[in-house]
Amino acid sequence: MPALQPGAEPKPLVLVALSGGVDSAVAAACLKEAGYPLLGVTMKLWDYAEVGGRPDPHDGRCCSLETVDGARNSAHRLGIPFYVLDMTEPFRATVIDNFVSEYRAGRTPNPCVVCNNKIKWSALYDRARQVGATKLATGHYARVRQNEESGRFELWKGKDPDRDQSYVLYGLSQAQLSATLFPLGEFLKSEVRARARALCLPVAEAPESREICFVTDDDYRRFLRERLPADDPALASGAVVDEQGRQVGVHHGYADFTVGQRRGLGVALGQPYYVSSIDAARKVVRVAPERALYVDTARVEQVNWVSVAPPQAPLHARVKIRYLHSGEQAVVEPLTEHTVGVRFASPQRALTPGQSAVFYDGDRVLGGGIVAPTV
Repeated sequence: MPALQPGAEPKPLVLVALSGGVDSAVAAACLKEAGYPLLGVTMKLWDYAEVGGRPDPHDGRCCSLETVDGARNSAHRLGIPFYVLDMTEPFRATVIDNFVSEYRAGRTPNPCVVCNNKIKWSALYDRARQVGATKLATGHYARVRQNEESGRFELWKGKDPDRDQSYVLYGLSQAQLSATLFPLGEFLKSEVRARARALCLPVAEAPESREICFVTDDDYRRFLRERLPADDPALASGAVVDEQGRQVGVHHGYADFTVGQRRGLGVALGQPYYVSSIDAARKVVRVAPERALYVDTARVEQVNWVSVAPPQAPLHARVKIRYLHSGEQAVVEPLTEHTVGVRFASPQRALTPGQSAVFYDGDRVLGGGIVAPTV
């Protein structure tokens, strides 16, 4: 970003979310260089005493004492005010409770999607407006552009294909996009690291952040069992059945499984079997050979059209069904205001209820939603 030139109109106050990692620190540095007045904020979303597990304090997770200190030190280095916001209550009610309830329903959630849409661009943006900040900035690798013809703000992939985070941002509204700055959208990760070193930022060598930050030991089964009653149906024994509905085993809680899983099934059927679906109402885990995991259609609910007006007719798009999925060409057909049917050009493996399906036109994010169960 170019620096503010003498005589130029003053830039608006920006609340920049500092996670304690290198990306958000460099994002703040870019904005300061461009002449924006900044407020640095770290959100305290959870604490180790509550989430349990055996955490490694040096693994780069957000909200650890180490990452909060990293954010504070970066703000001090950049000479910007710094605050810590206690967001543990809204995070618990919005993200953690949703995580538990989705597994209880036999689905596999993506808490990063919920956190970004409901916490960072809802609760945090509300705080920004309360202190007079009209812009919100983060270290996400994504871009925002305004379409000159339609006037709509559009969400685009970040320049670095290995770091693009547009997948988790499809739920943003036009108002939120219009107030968002992504300073790292045009950067490669290697360039961000180099810039952090050149600026002598204290987080220049900080480790990468981890998925599901609040499951500190990466044992989501332990996490669920500590939050569900011992007699909850999701933790109760049930049948493992094959494609013909024949019982081939017993499980000890369907919350332990996700579509596509192979390990831990406790069945020996002469060939590899995988979880093909979960019927929470009947406490049944269905298994099948790998070929049965491939499907060419899906139903997607809770759809948000982030960059375009809701389409009235089927459209062609590349659809990503998980964060690391490369995407597949598909026809997306509107069924209701917030529900679509997706028909893939070729069958896709392990389409997982609860995960997000995101629709792309090249590098532009059209929208996305939640994959619905097939049972």
